[in-house]
Amino acid sequence: MLQRLSTMALLSALGGTTWRCSGHLARHFSQTTWRGERPGGEELRRLLLDDLAPTPRSSSGLELLFGLSPCLLALRASRRRVARLLLQAGRSGLQGERAELLRLAEARDIPVLRPRRQKLDALCRHQVHQGVCMEVSPLRPRPWMEAGEARPGDDPQQLWLVLEGLQDPRNLGAVLRSAHFLGVDKVITSRRNSCPLTPVVSKASAGAMEVMDVFFTDDLDNFLQARARQGWLVAGTVGCPGPEISPSSGVPITSCLEFLWDRPTLLVLGNEGSGLSPEVQASCQLLLTILPGRQLPPGLESLNVSVAAGILLHSICSQRKGIPEEGKRGQLLQGPQESSAMAEGPRVAQDPGQSSGLEKVRQGGD
Repeated sequence: MLQRLSTMALLSALGGTTWRCSGHLARHFSQTTWRGERPGGEELRRLLLDDLAPTPRSSSGLELLFGLSPCLLALRASRRRVARLLLQAGRSGLQGERAELLRLAEARDIPVLRPRRQKLDALCRHQVHQGVCMEVSPLRPRPWMEAGEARPGDDPQQLWLVLEGLQDPRNLGAVLRSAHFLGVDKVITSRRNSCPLTPVVSKASAGAMEVMDVFFTDDLDNFLQARARQGWLVAGTVGCPGPEISPSSGVPITSCLEFLWDRPTLLVLGNEGSGLSPEVQASCQLLLTILPGRQLPPGLESLNVSVAAGILLHSICSQRKGIPEEGKRGQLLQGPQESSAMAEGPRVAQDPGQSSGLEKVRQGGD
């Protein structure tokens, strides 16, 4: 019993010493960093930090962006003010994208700290941070008037994605990722009852939020009606046609597979639970739906909004003419060796005992 008490007293004393040393190191490194010394230098390599003081968000207005792709794309885009970069300690050398993160931070004189994983977990509230976080200024949607005028005659295949009342940040992030990947021109959100552009949204979008322009409107009904008068097609989205969709509304419903994209279109997605509001649905000229592949039991008649967005956008954007061109599309679908062989043109038959110049290069010959 006496030995156990002695051990506990010793551990307690060591813990107190560790806490005091940690605080001293934090003050020393903070002063070194703000004197303008190069981030990532000798001090950074020696230091193992577990003592990052959280930034008071109420006064600084900063938020914690996490994840490798969001942080890297945020640095490349330079749309946010970055207070400091946090790279997880304990990794043997930084390579690839993490090394690029460090180079970009050093080029912009951004302080770089190396906390342990436990500290990053706590700062991120145990989100999947991949060992990378940044304290940054927030991103906010811009007023839709800043989107610029796009006349229907400029390009018959313009596509704007309009989001009404999406509230789940992971849904919003997944929708933005699909929109960026498939070539949506602009994204418009309703300000009322919509999720803000948070770090969770950025992570769910794999960083697409950092490079996309997202706009908002306070009056979605008038926005859609004004575009319709300019010649745009306003296409809403609904689940499987059922009792909740009144045929007497006068808005035709068609499968997304039968939709012909022949003029500039606004694709409108609604809230995760209630879908489009009656006012917005009444402003639509067409309602698109995704037909199921089997008879569905009650409660499974619809898809998750981000999944539905991916299917709808692909069915529309696959009609885009010449993007990618047929030749380029074929190259994308082929392996790298097959593509390079086609680019070289037809090969001339050679004597089996001779080697081509290309083969000599591969073998290290002159």
